[in-house]
This record gives sequence, structure tokens and C-alpha cells, in this order.
Amino acid sequence: MSAVRSRGRTPSERLRVVVGIVLAAILAAVYLGLDPTEFFSHVRSWKVVREFFGAALAPTLTSESGSGYFLLPQIWEGLHATVVFAVAGMGLALVIGTVFGFLASSAWWEGELVDASSGWTDRAVRAIGPVVTGTVRVIIAFLRSIHELLWAMLFLSAFGISNAAAVLAIALPYGGVLAKIFSEMLDEAPRDAASLLRAAGGGSGTVLLVGLMPRALPDIATYSFYRFECALRSSAVLGFFGFPTLGYYISASFENLYYREVWSYLYALILLVGVVELWSGWLRRRQEFA
Repeated sequence: MSAVRSRGRTPSERLRVVVGIVLAAILAAVYLGLDPTEFFSHVRSWKVVREFFGAALAPTLTSESGSGYFLLPQIWEGLHATVVFAVAGMGLALVIGTVFGFLASSAWWEGELVDASSGWTDRAVRAIGPVVTGTVRVIIAFLRSIHELLWAMLFLSAFGISNAAAVLAIALPYGGVLAKIFSEMLDEAPRDAASLLRAAGGGSGTVLLVGLMPRALPDIATYSFYRFECALRSSAVLGFFGFPTLGYYISASFENLYYREVWSYLYALILLVGVVELWSGWLRRRQEFA
């Protein structure tokens, strides 16, 4: 029976990575000549700063334009559009991430889980695996390298303000990120159950789907929930481009200096993200005790 591989990083390796990142950040700050006091010297108007953050203590549900318009319908419409765009974009991103994540992983063609001597199918998989994985990794690197705001600008130019433009602007970069993370989770998942299945004579498909995938699924689910929270924020930001999410109302209120309205919309977004966080935490706890 093949020995079980441990592909995860050791604590000392993780510590070296963290120290390296911190040192790189310090060197970058020195190179750029960053000075914390420089930020305060460039503030144009402390009066505006005080007014904006002071409004956080007095949000309003009535329009500051003097019309007496009630803001709850707009808050609800903004929340609804924010959630719908995020769900649609994240749904498509999960499809992209799952398919490309599996193909970008080396687990399906490399190592003891695929026995090159067991048949022509496994030999063929080993032969084409590196090409497929390399090609897919280039594709997902391209997808995640372009920010969703840039994708939004591209699709706005191509399609105008449409639902498809908003969904694709979220789905493509998020799909690329999910594919990268999912592939790494598959590669670093514990191989004990998969190796036992292989030793018992299980085929490559069974070994991967039954032995390996379930070991990676909890981490995949947890990360997917986190990315959904990010998708909510990205969906809200798309409102600054004219989509009817919370960002649209935040932008309009900010341009008119209605800071109390701005905070009302911001608090609605914070509440939405908080509810999603509580929901995802409840689902994770339920999964742990199931």
C-alpha cells in the first residue's frame, strides 16, 4: 500500500511565509517613502470629515432633500438587487470554480491516486494531465487578474447596463479565484481515505470522487461562504456604475452631501453581510455536529 502523503505546510513553513510577507511589506513601505503623518497633512477639509463620520451617529430613514420621502423602499430595493446579483454571480462562479478547480488540480492525474499501470485510461490521463492543468491554470490566472470593476467597465461598454453585465463582472474573476483555491485544497487534502480505496482496488474515478473530494469539501464550503460575502460587497459597489444595488443609492446620496442617508445604506449593507455571516456560521456548526 502506498504511503499517505502529507501535502500541507508545516507550522514552521507557515511562519516563514508570514515573516516573508511582513518583511516585503516593510521594504515596500521604505521604498515608497510612506509617512503616516503625510495622510493627515493632505486632508482637504476636516469639516467634511467630521460631518461625514458624525452622520454615522444619526442615520435617517427620511430623505434629506426636504421632500419627506421614506427611504425604506429604496433600502429594500437596493438590498434585493445586491443579493440577487451576488447570488447569480456567485452561482456561475461556483460552476467555473468547480470545473476549472478540478482540472487545475494535479490530484486527478498525478501521484499514487492514478496508477499508470492499471489500464489505458489512467495512462492517457497521465499523458494529457499536465497539458490540461497547465492550460487551465493560465485561464484562471487571466480571469482572476482582472478586477470585477474592470470587468464591469468592459461589459458595460459591450452590453450597456444589463443584468448579464453585472453577473458576468462578478462571476468571471470570482470563478478564477475559486478555481485556484479549490485546486489547492484538492491537492492538499488528506490522502488517507483515497489511498485506502486505491489499495483496495478502487478505480481512479472512485478514488477521487469518494476518497478525496469529501475530505476537501468542508474547506471548499467554508471558503465559498466567505467569497459570497465578498460578492455581496462587490455587487453593492457595482451600483456606482449605475446598477440598482445599494451602491447606486450610496453614490447618489454622497454626491448630494446627504451623509445621514449614506450611513443608512451603509448600515443596511453591514447588516446584510452580518446576517450572511451568522447564517454561514450556523451551517458550518450544523455540518460539524451532523
